[in-house]
Amino acid sequence: MVREIHARDIVTSIADALQYVSYYHPADFVQALKAAHQKESSAPARNALLQLLVNSKLSAQAQRPVCQDTGVAHVFFKLGMDVRIVAPERSSTPSLQALANEGVAQAYMFAENPLRASMIRDPLGQRKNTGDNTPAIVHVELVEGDRLEIIAVAKGGGGDVKARYAMLNPSDSIADWVVSQLPGMGAGWCPPGVLGLGVGGTPEQAMLMAKRALFAPIDIQSIRDKSAHDAVEKLRLEVFDRVNALGIGAQGLGGDSTILDVKIETAPSHAALLPVALMPNCAATRFISFSLDGSGPASFAPPDPSVWEGIPGAMPTTDGRRVNLDTLTHEEVRSWKAGELLLLSGKLLTGRDAAHKRMVDTLARGEALPVPLKNRAIYYVGPVDPVKGEAVGPAGPTTSTRMDKFMPVLLEQTGLLVSVGKAERGPVAIEAIKKAGAAYLVAVGGAAYLVSKAIESARILAYEDLGMEAIYEFVVRDMPVTVGVDARGQTIHWISSARTSRE
Repeated sequence: MVREIHARDIVTSIADALQYVSYYHPADFVQALKAAHQKESSAPARNALLQLLVNSKLSAQAQRPVCQDTGVAHVFFKLGMDVRIVAPERSSTPSLQALANEGVAQAYMFAENPLRASMIRDPLGQRKNTGDNTPAIVHVELVEGDRLEIIAVAKGGGGDVKARYAMLNPSDSIADWVVSQLPGMGAGWCPPGVLGLGVGGTPEQAMLMAKRALFAPIDIQSIRDKSAHDAVEKLRLEVFDRVNALGIGAQGLGGDSTILDVKIETAPSHAALLPVALMPNCAATRFISFSLDGSGPASFAPPDPSVWEGIPGAMPTTDGRRVNLDTLTHEEVRSWKAGELLLLSGKLLTGRDAAHKRMVDTLARGEALPVPLKNRAIYYVGPVDPVKGEAVGPAGPTTSTRMDKFMPVLLEQTGLLVSVGKAERGPVAIEAIKKAGAAYLVAVGGAAYLVSKAIESARILAYEDLGMEAIYEFVVRDMPVTVGVDARGQTIHWISSARTSRE
């Protein structure tokens, strides 16, 4: 018997699902973060884990995004062969791609909780933002049955950019290869998170399996508790233990929990080949699975508030050194040490890739910048639009290495003193920071709503046409950061420290 499912129910369900995951972490993920925080021995990593937990609680309460990168929308469909999609109000039945796009546009343009659009068209040309985060990334599988199974995902760019693929020999160790990849991935994917592995199939199958594997509950401890393990479970446990033994830790700050689980999907492959793909999911883990049977759109109940029991409603502000950004001096910056916790107050500039390129191009022409940078601090961020009287929407950091190539010019020619972002800096930036006697500070990736609570006001100073990438001036109070690179060139990041020692 054919089961009819209305197109409008698919659209509504996808839109509601993407709104839901923008502010509700999966309960199992929160519990895993709690466990990681309780056993963490590194003070900087423990502080970062606490920020992620506080952010999760505040985002759930306010129903505002956990991260400013509200993700590329992925929709995985499993369409039963006995399902017929109907759209009586339309002249023709739309495709699943069209329905997913409608759902994404509704979710990302929702006035009460607008989500930041990240998708661009014409990637080799003008790279203009589509404005509503469409198109969705759609995958369709035809299966037996009379249901439509859907996984709706908001996948941040920081995880996808760290994806890895290799064609191994059948006799090679998959675990060895995975462990070898982690140091080179840096911390831009915002650990702790989950690693997805796709093993077998063809190259494109392996990549898809690695991503799809991520969207399942965390259960590594239940696997460990079993008395017997198959090959997949043995590999999961080996990779989990060996990656965490590296000591990369939360946000790359050094610590015990780099990953919270390892997920693996496999497929048959050519006898001479062993395709392996690796895909990380970040601390802004956002996905939900649901089923449609023709009875109406899916409904999503809020998680039990007990998920966040024991998590404070704000970060303590008694431990860090207070810094007045309006009176920064070289002498004060030189007194900071890598790993030290600071609480920033005062006027903080913002700027990302596009703004940095414009500034460097302006300097190359011998022209003055629209905003003086001498003795100022600049924050790498592209915030979500504000609502309900907010000064700014969720405003977490973006990956700092993308700005590394601009650092020598800006530090030497403008007197810029401090930069703020997430993850490690590369050798070019570290050398420029050391030469200038400047500093790099780390905000926690995936704690965007918590950061926004420290921002009292925001105004655009330059490059308004760049939208979220414009230069803003934030006024912040007690914004928590960690000294990532101090004026002597010392770095807190495990990855950068290891790389520097090898060189």
